[in-house]
Amino acid sequence: MGRANRRKNLTPEDDMRLRFLAIDPDTGGDHCPAFFIDDDTGDLVFQGEAVTDRGDLDQIEAHSRMAETETAVRLPARMAHRILEALHGIDDPPVR
Repeated sequence: MGRANRRKNLTPEDDMRLRFLAIDPDTGGDHCPAFFIDDDTGDLVFQGEAVTDRGDLDQIEAHSRMAETETAVRLPARMAHRILEALHGIDDPPVR
């Protein structure tokens, strides 16, 4: 049974599994690095530019082979503080 069927009278926003945590502070609001938490599992989900440089991918795979369903994403260094801040206050409003 799907999540929407388990709970009645909820809007789509009420039944969202991914919760927005933070976004790149220097963004213009479009195609932005951001990250989310899956409230069901606690997993983190990152949105960023896909790493496509073969040299970078080779370095990554030297430590951890990537499955066909995996990708590496690049987030700007300025996001590090936002990520740590959001994780520290995981139950606080999103960091913008």
